[in-house]
Amino acid sequence: KEPHVSPVSPTPPPPCFCWTSASSLGPNPCAALCSQVCKVYRFQTEDRRWLLVREQMSETPLSFSVPKQLLSALIQEHFLCVRVRDVKELGDLSPHWNGLRHDVINHCNHLIGCYQETLAELDKLSSKSSSSKADRHLQFVPTNLHSQRMEVKGPDRVWYEVITVGAPADHHQAFKHGGLRRLLRKHHRERYPDESCRAKELLASIAQLQPLIFGLAEELLSVSSELDLARLQEVLDSLMQETKHFIHALKDELVKSALLAIHSHYAALTGSHVHANGLLCENSQTDREDDGRRDSEYDEEEWDRAWANIAKSLDCIMSMVDRLREREGHLQEQRSPEPRQTDSSPSEQLLPLVVTLRDCVREAVTKARAAMTFVVLQGALAATVAQGPVLIVQRRHAVFSQALSSVVCGFMLKLHGGLEDPEFLQQLHAVGVLAQFEGLLSTYGEEEGMLQDMEVGVADLSGVAFTITEARSERPGDLQPTLRGTWWEHFYTHTHLLCLSIFHNPDPYQYIANPKPNLNSIHTLVLNLTPNPKTSFLLVGTRLWSPQGAVCRRVNGVRLTSCKSAKDRTAMSVTLEQCAILRERHTLSQQHFSTALNSMRRDGCRMENVQKNVGNRKFAFSSVQLLTFPKLYRPPDGSYG
Repeated sequence: KEPHVSPVSPTPPPPCFCWTSASSLGPNPCAALCSQVCKVYRFQTEDRRWLLVREQMSETPLSFSVPKQLLSALIQEHFLCVRVRDVKELGDLSPHWNGLRHDVINHCNHLIGCYQETLAELDKLSSKSSSSKADRHLQFVPTNLHSQRMEVKGPDRVWYEVITVGAPADHHQAFKHGGLRRLLRKHHRERYPDESCRAKELLASIAQLQPLIFGLAEELLSVSSELDLARLQEVLDSLMQETKHFIHALKDELVKSALLAIHSHYAALTGSHVHANGLLCENSQTDREDDGRRDSEYDEEEWDRAWANIAKSLDCIMSMVDRLREREGHLQEQRSPEPRQTDSSPSEQLLPLVVTLRDCVREAVTKARAAMTFVVLQGALAATVAQGPVLIVQRRHAVFSQALSSVVCGFMLKLHGGLEDPEFLQQLHAVGVLAQFEGLLSTYGEEEGMLQDMEVGVADLSGVAFTITEARSERPGDLQPTLRGTWWEHFYTHTHLLCLSIFHNPDPYQYIANPKPNLNSIHTLVLNLTPNPKTSFLLVGTRLWSPQGAVCRRVNGVRLTSCKSAKDRTAMSVTLEQCAILRERHTLSQQHFSTALNSMRRDGCRMENVQKNVGNRKFAFSSVQLLTFPKLYRPPDGSYG
């Protein structure tokens, strides 16, 4: 028997009707929702009371505003601008290293051009339906992103919310070669720690200290010929001080490790040898074996000897100056009018020692500059080329943009709904907010690639956090969220975001990331997430939703449900969850559960979503396909085809 659905009047109305009012369910942040569709139902409870239920589906301007901000950030951030400047400032390089520099510059310039074009096109667009998910200019925009809310009228006004969105995936590049997880694994390269800042500081220090040491050494020679002992000692003290600063800079472990990395990096290059200045040269056939052995047996103590030789050269100069002072003192005591003709001048005695010091400094500078150039180049490569080919980097950014837009929308709605809840605000401060992703995708064909994209996109959200600031006004523009940060260093703010990924079909064994002590109250629910291995897969599929949703709602989390385009399978999941909540929390009559479920699917907001996306009121299921679905995930007759 159909549930009796009616307004408060003696005449029974149709089982479902649309309320065209713009009013919202609970708090409605005008910056997050738009284009709302409402449906109102009345269902009978177990104690024969009437349950008034209102369903609302809303679009969000965040579908475009967040991707636009992300594109702008990617264009402006350091690895697209500062990295290019860094490698350009390295000056003349060997042909091999100069080729790496051009790779970095070309990589960045290509991304900048693509992202500027995409950003310009997004200003002309306003929506992304399921039929547009492969549009090149809509790569960064989430597919069919909506807020699905259900309010239950009663003594206490209660509402539940789910964010529905097409699985974050790059449909434009498609999935012929798999998704991001497979592509990133295929193009994995060795990663070096990014020490570019320290390397640039060392390069600057070397550039400053080398001319000072050379200048003081020349001055020492000049003063020694004047036999001014006080001035000679003053210049020597300055030379000692600057040389010690120079040695201290060179003793940085970064230089030593970088030199070792250079030789290790090129040891695999058959028939080539890398010099300390980074010049890659071809060896002759006769020298190839010896050079290869010399590269493979690189002496790690070679660099220690380089700066130690500088210290020894300085010690020799100090000893020579002491002898010159002693000799000058003896001559003054003997009051000899003229020195012996066999004695050389002080400057002549100091000259070979000063030349040795300069040679040692020059050799150390050459090696240190090569090492730090290698570090800067590796940092630039790691932030650009090492992430994979341009198309893979672009794909990863696009998938991240879709996932980020969905989470930002869910967080904003959750925040506005809990502003008057002290416990929720304390949770935000102490723990953060849980984001739960449900993926209604299979592991066959293209959908396996979508899952791989979604997995990486959700994982990349681990570097995202939220900060709450006071808006300048109540105008919609001032209430829009603002994105800050960089891709390489992630988008960090102050309030932490925890992510829980639930991929329904491929893996029913899931967990909560970074559980906190205040989650102990849901321990039993978490245990229920692990099904009995002996249970059939279809039964596992229908049992998983309730515990997962209960966990997320108990901790004030953000629920996000996805399928290929958030249209058909998502509709089955969302409506089932809504009716399950009505039955478990609001005593919906068991005998009316199925008819309530069919009413929501046939006449509810999700059917309006289908109409909006494809222009007809039919879920895209075939009769054969539905035979593989659990019974509760099947639409009513006449609503599919």
